[in-house]
Amino acid sequence: MSIRDVYIVDAVRTPIGKFGGALAAVRPDDLAAHVVRALVDRTPDLDPARVDDVYFGDANGAGEDNRDVARMAVLLAGLPVTVPGVTVNRLCGSGLEAVIQAARAIALGDASVAVAGGVESMSRAPWVLQKPERAFPAGHQQLHSTTLGWRMTNPRMPAEWTVSLGEGAELVADRHGIGRDAQDAFALDSHRKAAEAWAKGLYDGEVVPYPGAELVRDECVRENTSLEALGRLKPAFRPDGGTVTAGNASPLNDGAAALLLVDEDGLRETGREPLARIRASAVTGIEPQLFGLGPVEAVRRALAKADRSFADLTSFELNEAFAAQALGCLAEWPELDPGVVNPRGGAIALGHPLGASGARLAGAVAHQLAAAGSGTGLAALCIGVGQGLALVLER
Repeated sequence: MSIRDVYIVDAVRTPIGKFGGALAAVRPDDLAAHVVRALVDRTPDLDPARVDDVYFGDANGAGEDNRDVARMAVLLAGLPVTVPGVTVNRLCGSGLEAVIQAARAIALGDASVAVAGGVESMSRAPWVLQKPERAFPAGHQQLHSTTLGWRMTNPRMPAEWTVSLGEGAELVADRHGIGRDAQDAFALDSHRKAAEAWAKGLYDGEVVPYPGAELVRDECVRENTSLEALGRLKPAFRPDGGTVTAGNASPLNDGAAALLLVDEDGLRETGREPLARIRASAVTGIEPQLFGLGPVEAVRRALAKADRSFADLTSFELNEAFAAQALGCLAEWPELDPGVVNPRGGAIALGHPLGASGARLAGAVAHQLAAAGSGTGLAALCIGVGQGLALVLER
C-alpha cells in the first residue's frame, strides 16, 4: 500500500470570544457548523457530497456539544446527510488530533476529502450532578463545573498528579527558574504581536465572524496592556510566592476552527492551490503534573519523522496555555530560534478554546507557510493530564 500525500487546501476559524463574551450566546454545535459551512462555501468547485468524513475535536462534551458534535455540525451546516462525522477528545489537543486523524485516513486511502477542526464553548460548559449512589439521599449532592480542569477525580489517582493546571505551570516555572518578570514579558509580547497582526490584516484571510455575534476580531487581545498593568495582578494559584497570574495565562474562551484536507484527486476537484502539505506528527506522554512540558519530546519526534530539524522551521505555533509552560518548553529547545514562534501572537492574547485550539494552530501555520511561499512549519500543544502533540507541515 502506498502512502498518499495530504494537503491542506484551506483553514478558517471564528474570532475567539472571551468567557461570557460575544460568543457566549452561541451553542457549540452552531459554532462548529458555522466554520464547516464557511469552509465548504470558500471552495465552490468542490461538491460537499465529496466530503468523506468530518473530524472534530471537543474537550468537554458535557453540554450542548454532547452526542457527537461533529455529526451535529454536518447536519446543521446543511451538508448532505450522507456526510458522516466523528468527534475526538485529546483534551487541549483535540482539534489537532482531529487534523491528524483526518490526515491519516487520507494518507491510507480511506478518504480523499475530509474536514477536520475543533470547537469549544467554555462559557456554555454546564454544571453536572452525579447520580446518587442510593435512592432518596438525605444529604446534599455536589455540582461540578465542567469548564476546565479535574472534576469527579478518581481517588486512586496520586495526589501529585491531580494538581490544578495553574499549579502545574508553577511547577514548570520552579523547574526552569522562570520568574514572574519573564512570564509577564512573554505575555506582553503575545498581546503586542496579536494586536499588530490584526492591525496589518494578517488574520483577514482565515477568520470568519459568526453572523449576528458582533465580533470581528479576537476578544481577549489587549493592545494597551503594559508590564506595569500585568505586574499588578495577584498570583492566582500560589498566594504566597506564586508567579502565575490571570495575565500570563491563557483565558477561558469560545470558538471553532476547521480545515479542508485532500489527497491529489481531491486537490484537483477543489481547483485550488494548497496552503501546505502534512509531513509528520507525534504524540507523547509525561507526568500529569508536568503537562506543560508535554510538547518537548513530541516536537522532537515529529521533526525526526519528517527528517527536519529546528533550524528548518520558518513558522512554529506553540500553544500558550501559560507563559511559564511555553517558556519551559523553549528552554528545552535551545537550538530553536524563538523568533519563529507565534509570530502573530499566541493563546495568552488570542485565547484558548480548548477543543478548537489545535485546529487553529494547524490552520495558522498553513496560512503562514502559504504567505511565505515556502518553508517548514510546526504546530504543538501541551495537554492536561500529561501529553504533548505536534504536527509538521511543509510548503
